[in-house]
Amino acid sequence: MDFLSRGFTVCIRDPRRSSDESAARGREIWGECVAAGKGRKLVIVESPAKAKTIAGYLGGDFDVEASVGHIRDLPNPSELPADMKKGPFGKFAIDVDNGFEAYYVVDSDKKKKVAELKRLLGQADELYLATDEDREGEAIAWHLLETLKPRVPVKRMVFHEITREAIQRAVNDTRQIDERLVDAQETRRILDRLYGYEVSPVLWRKVRQGLSAGRVQSVATRMVVERERQRMAFRVGSYWDVEGEFTTRSSSGALVEADAFTARLSAVDGDRVATGRDFTDAGELKHDAKHKSVVHVDEPMAHALASAVREASVAVTSVQEKPYTRRPAAPFTTSTLQQEASRKLRLSSKIAMRVAQRLYENGYITYMRTDSITLSDSAITAARSQARDLYGADYVPTEPRRYAGKVKNAQEAHEAIRPAGDRFRTPAQVAGELRGEEFALYELIWKRTVASQMTDATGSTATVKLTATLDGTEVARSAEFTASGTVITFRGFLAAYEEGHDETGPKRRKEIAEEERRLPRVGEGTPLAVIRADADGHETQPPPRYTEATLVKAMEEKGIGRPSTYASIMGTIQDRGYVGTRGSALVPTWLAFAVTRLLEEHFPRLVDYDFTATMEEDLDRIANGDEHRVAWLHRFYFGGEATSAEGLKQLVDDLGEIDAREISTIPLGDGMVVRVGRYGPYVEEVLLGGSAPDYPRLTVDADGSTSLTDDAGASSPRRATITDDVAPDEMTPARARELLDAAADDGRVLGRDPLSGNEIVAKAGRYGPYVTEVLPEPEEDAPRRGKAAAKAKPRTASLFKDMDLATIDLDAALRLLSLPRVVGRVSEDDGREVEITAQNGRYGPYLKKGTDSRSLATEQQLFDISLDEALAIYAQPKQRGRAAAAAPLKELGTDPVSGKPVVVKDGRFGPYVTDGETNATLRRGDDPEAITPERGFELLADKRAKGPTARKRTAKKMAAKKTTAKKSAAKKTAAARSTGPTATARASTR
Repeated sequence: MDFLSRGFTVCIRDPRRSSDESAARGREIWGECVAAGKGRKLVIVESPAKAKTIAGYLGGDFDVEASVGHIRDLPNPSELPADMKKGPFGKFAIDVDNGFEAYYVVDSDKKKKVAELKRLLGQADELYLATDEDREGEAIAWHLLETLKPRVPVKRMVFHEITREAIQRAVNDTRQIDERLVDAQETRRILDRLYGYEVSPVLWRKVRQGLSAGRVQSVATRMVVERERQRMAFRVGSYWDVEGEFTTRSSSGALVEADAFTARLSAVDGDRVATGRDFTDAGELKHDAKHKSVVHVDEPMAHALASAVREASVAVTSVQEKPYTRRPAAPFTTSTLQQEASRKLRLSSKIAMRVAQRLYENGYITYMRTDSITLSDSAITAARSQARDLYGADYVPTEPRRYAGKVKNAQEAHEAIRPAGDRFRTPAQVAGELRGEEFALYELIWKRTVASQMTDATGSTATVKLTATLDGTEVARSAEFTASGTVITFRGFLAAYEEGHDETGPKRRKEIAEEERRLPRVGEGTPLAVIRADADGHETQPPPRYTEATLVKAMEEKGIGRPSTYASIMGTIQDRGYVGTRGSALVPTWLAFAVTRLLEEHFPRLVDYDFTATMEEDLDRIANGDEHRVAWLHRFYFGGEATSAEGLKQLVDDLGEIDAREISTIPLGDGMVVRVGRYGPYVEEVLLGGSAPDYPRLTVDADGSTSLTDDAGASSPRRATITDDVAPDEMTPARARELLDAAADDGRVLGRDPLSGNEIVAKAGRYGPYVTEVLPEPEEDAPRRGKAAAKAKPRTASLFKDMDLATIDLDAALRLLSLPRVVGRVSEDDGREVEITAQNGRYGPYLKKGTDSRSLATEQQLFDISLDEALAIYAQPKQRGRAAAAAPLKELGTDPVSGKPVVVKDGRFGPYVTDGETNATLRRGDDPEAITPERGFELLADKRAKGPTARKRTAKKMAAKKTTAKKSAAKKTAAARSTGPTATARASTR
């Protein structure tokens, strides 16, 4: 009955025929069945889009199906079968004492997909596993093999681009699953599970419930926090110089306007003038050996010099000219693509990778997760040919350019990101197929690839020094000015592409303009006329915050993470509430400060940059077969027997006492601290040492560490909530005192609720004035888990528009806190009784009856409206009309992706940005009047990337959760205990 397993039609004996005839007919039908199924091949890829593209390149003998990513993973310990929860797999779903054996289960939403793959496999004679050729792709292929348990030949099919030629080559050139890559990926997965499940509970107990720690995300968060600490410690240093404008004179003595150029003061009496790099972060001039002869020009001196220069005789003292050569950048890797997409297209790492994934799956570019900068011979030929056709033979060097980077990691693809195929399609050729971000990113990749095979940009750089002889002034005897300029005589690769800069502010733009300006042809001794000389003041700038692009670059330089992880890490640290954004800058939250401090003080090795980079190198060694996974995991978790290094288990077991309050305290100085509380950050006033019992005391030890102690019977300190619009580096002691003073003024006690006995307070909050009840504070050392964490929340209510914070009384506050108000009950047509309530919502006052809501005209109606008046409102047809479109609040310019004008508008649900096709609501902290064009473009890009199916996916997940919740506990246990591919443990012998 083998044909049954192949899905063929069942053939039965016909009673009208003789036995011989029936047997003959059966053999005939069996032959037809075998012939019909012979040679079927099943190809499994990750995504439906890739499956659709590849299916078009293969013949009718192939069935191409998508696994839709991973089909199984480590379950949460709570999802384990009851008999396993107390066993060796109970804590991590990993048996750490027996070779780190992992227990995998098929994801609940993938069981239907697995059944479909098994059905197709039953009709196939060969199985091709065509997942991506990196560690994760290899692991997906291995999980498919372990789950499907095929009885037919299995071939590993790999490719780096989805073109007809590449796919057909891959079908004929297969290999076996690379067990070493699987080992490396599984080690990474187990490592991340151990890290997260051991360290995260410490954060829950000592900082806040629900936090997470991760091998790479915690280190990335630390980098952002450290940069903010530098900004907080930074003190501005001021310095001045003089900018002069000079020109030559004609033979008649007239000024030659065409020769006019600007130069800056560089030396006074032969000593170099101080610039920003000569100051420390404390705002003081450096005093090492290099800076003994540096002159610090202050404002009076700068004005005196400028005045003297206007009357001085000026002559050229030296002219230096040297050749200028600039080479094109290498083709894109994953990290450089993310950086350029951020600089040029304002795309986040997550969105850039999502768009690149679509381009790859649809056959437009090669594989987008790689750290290789090499190009294949066919790609080099294609790029050179296209550069020659489009720009001319002079723009193509005689020999091909071959780029060499760091040593290849075994898990990555073997070529840089480039347009797919042996002949590239130009942006003009794909313009009809690609739109928006997809077209913009393809064009970026195409330009970078073609430019990488073009000639250098060449020219010359000139540096002119002039000396002004100062007579009649006591400030100085001479002042030297310097001007530099670069003249590009042959653009070379710049005709196709120029790499972006991380810093694009006014200062950087001015520097670029000065670098690329043309200077007049002058010789040594040429006299110059002074057109103007102006004193110019400057201030040193704090270290710039990271953007996603610069953080990815910094992580890559430190060897932290891998190309396939950068986008997810950028998303994780923001989704977890550790990092927010201001425009494109990454700003850490106070929560990140508390978490980072705990990890630095109690898990220093786990957030050490070198240690994290070494872990990545060790994973590479496992992938290369130079390290055994079980031995490495044993050292990581239990520690090394031959070394003194502690393992993760020892670090967690030997934590000792952690003062949760101290960990969550960030000193600001001058008796001010920030504390990260259960409901958010707040500023608090403390005493610096001393013995007065009024407030908590902050003690600073000799090593710089701090401790916060309370005196018995201490009175409550002054506190004020920190709003989201205040970045950590802006929270100075002075700003903290302003908040405390404002809170003291606004936080007015109105009295006590006669029913509950709780104080009622009127405050100015993040979203406007409001009243709230003050609940008794729990003990600081009380456990923060389970039911203890779900304590009652205080009642709060916003003030009405006609109410004043300074004059509201207890009675009015209690009326506000009594909302929503039950107006009455009515009977529906089906006999059910429903309540009509009056409520105050985000968009104003309204009535609610079941799911039917109606707006009210005034807030006062919340207290006054009667049941009859409410029924009269419900008797009227529901209004869904819109008012006439209001004028835009602000115009932001042309979107770099859609090419359409972007404006800020005020809508029903608040202000939003739009380019006429895509609308994106402004986020918390975005000021409609102050929003920058870059921020507007970023919001639109984020909204486009989510696509129209995001809501459907959410609804599907919710439906799946509800379905799962309805299943009985007995069915869950039976399913989890079942044998076969649904739940299997990996053998520890590998």
